[in-house]
Amino acid sequence: MNSQDSNFNYKIIFAAMAAVVVGILIAFYYSYAQSKNQMIYLEEEKSLLVKDLTLMRAEVDRLSGLNEVNEIELQTSRFRVQQLLDSVGRLNFSITKLKETRTELRKLELRFDSLKLKNNFLRYNNSLLASKYDETIKQLEELRGQANNMQQTESLLRETNKELTRELRIKSYLKLQDAEGSGFRLRAGRPIKTNKASVIEKLRGCVTILSETNAHGDIKVLYLQFLDPNMAVVEDNANTISVSGNIYSKKVEIVYTGKEISICDAITVPEGSLEEGIYTLNVFEDERLLASTEFQLK
Repeated sequence: MNSQDSNFNYKIIFAAMAAVVVGILIAFYYSYAQSKNQMIYLEEEKSLLVKDLTLMRAEVDRLSGLNEVNEIELQTSRFRVQQLLDSVGRLNFSITKLKETRTELRKLELRFDSLKLKNNFLRYNNSLLASKYDETIKQLEELRGQANNMQQTESLLRETNKELTRELRIKSYLKLQDAEGSGFRLRAGRPIKTNKASVIEKLRGCVTILSETNAHGDIKVLYLQFLDPNMAVVEDNANTISVSGNIYSKKVEIVYTGKEISICDAITVPEGSLEEGIYTLNVFEDERLLASTEFQLK
């Protein structure tokens, strides 16, 4: 009886131990399966983090190559991204570390978004500066063109002035000869030549203009200057002509076609106003004396 009871007790103890072993095995299996699932999840998350961090590092390097944002901020971001990559690659990566890394990654993403905003702002400013630069270059080209036009105009004016100066210097004056001065008195309105000073009412000057082949119907102006024995200008009806400070007795305008012609013109003086002596007739063109003669009144 006691032997049977003892065998029964051993069976119960063995069964209990077997149950305990089975329970331990089942718990170990479930723990192993859970750990394996967690490791798979961690590996997948680790792969995603490495991918995101790698992309962010590449973008940071791209911005650094463009020199479009603050270099100090880029270096700081690059260093922090590399730290996260190193941290993700360690063997002690865990759920807690995953959460910390994700939080740090979000901070970096926010900071990186700020850098991209600065980059866009800098690009916009660069675009404005480029437009203003192109506009300035265009305005400079227009100003250069205007300056060149002004220089050409100034050069043309200088050449024109030189030509005018040369023309004035080489101006061809009329060629005169046979200048003659004489006095006249009037009888019944008819002029009668005389050399008696007391009865003279008109002084006449005559001159012959020689032919010139280059003339083309130009208007020429001659000035008659009568000088009394005291070398004073004799007035025409109490009037004289002043040109550039020179005093003349009479102005004569003619249309000169180049053919030889003789011209005569006279001034009027009060009867009895002239004295006896040697009178002079000077013929001018502009300010140049072209002919001169003397005549005597008694």
